[in-house]
Amino acid sequence: MTVVHPIARAWISTGGTGARNYDEFADDAEITEIIEANPESALAIEMPHRAPESVGTSFLDALPDAVARLRRQREDGSYAAAEQVVALYRIGEPDRPEEAAYGIFAMVDTDQISTSADEPGLVIRNEDVFIEKVRERVALADATQHLLSPVLLLQTGSGDELHEALRAAVDAAGTPAVTDIDHVGRTHAVWPLRGDAARDIAALAGAGELVVADGNHRSLAAQTGGLRRFLAVVTTPRSVQIQPYHRLVTESTVGPDELVERLVAAGAVVTDLDAPAGIPPQGTIHVYGRQRAFAVRLPAAGAGAESIVDGMDHAAVERSLLRDALGLDPGDKRIVYVGGDYPPQWLTGEVDAGRSDLAILIAPVTVDEFVAVNLARLKMPRKSTWFTPKARGGLVLADLSAE
Repeated sequence: MTVVHPIARAWISTGGTGARNYDEFADDAEITEIIEANPESALAIEMPHRAPESVGTSFLDALPDAVARLRRQREDGSYAAAEQVVALYRIGEPDRPEEAAYGIFAMVDTDQISTSADEPGLVIRNEDVFIEKVRERVALADATQHLLSPVLLLQTGSGDELHEALRAAVDAAGTPAVTDIDHVGRTHAVWPLRGDAARDIAALAGAGELVVADGNHRSLAAQTGGLRRFLAVVTTPRSVQIQPYHRLVTESTVGPDELVERLVAAGAVVTDLDAPAGIPPQGTIHVYGRQRAFAVRLPAAGAGAESIVDGMDHAAVERSLLRDALGLDPGDKRIVYVGGDYPPQWLTGEVDAGRSDLAILIAPVTVDEFVAVNLARLKMPRKSTWFTPKARGGLVLADLSAE
């Protein structure tokens, strides 16, 4: 029995509603600018308090606007209804068609989510979350009765077989129902699939453990909100890469020299950089401040470390740099988590412009490392994996009233 199912009633975009997911931005002002340039973007529903006319309004107070926007878009033909479908999904890289990513939009059983080794389930969630974001997703789903952004799930059991099946199905599917080009030029294409073909490919997608690659907050929101199933894109290891996930500290508690002193005293090896800060090799981080930039080999987790995760760079940053040296909890609002869509120059530019005090650049983990940690039922450090390409929001919606 599979844990992946057709969507009882899907609303498939007819064009113009596609959007980056609400949590892919380092700066809320970017969301407002995107909505202003494209009012039909799903961001206007997912982040209604960031719409130009609602800036300054709380998320909860702006929810009626989200409901009204979605109702209008369903009525004006921005979305077309489809019953009992999965949606084939291909993401094409610009000028590199051989590197296309494949997946399916489908519904996945919420009761299969597992967050520890002693919790049964085929859907493994692997990172700590920010509970405020979870509450917002619960409120949005409750108000609109739709899910607009999918959880990205990595199929670890039948990944190769699924990849070939999806590629063959897309090749035979003809003209897509909708195509959408994202901010870096990737083409996202969707084809609805019904009947036995839909059920067969859903069964294959559910044939093995599924790891949450993106959408930890959305998956927890499904649990917290009591949803029987959640919207997901099930993809394959061959379809994804992991980019760096960096940090900005908007207000440092100490100056660069004192920070270096504290790090050295704790056992770190610090070397001033004689080249621009960039993406370092694993085992080293780069710290960039207006007065000083340096490479840091942080101290090991120590004899009390519980798992291999404790030795990962992101865990070391959280433990030794943020908590111990700066005295900041990782959830502190002064810490901005910046994903791989933003290059090192963007982060150092934020420091040079005075909008942040420190940029912390961290090497990416590998897909193999990510899968191994999750199959061991361990938890990844917070905000340590920026998967690309990401599933686009606003292309396929799940109508919760039909589930």
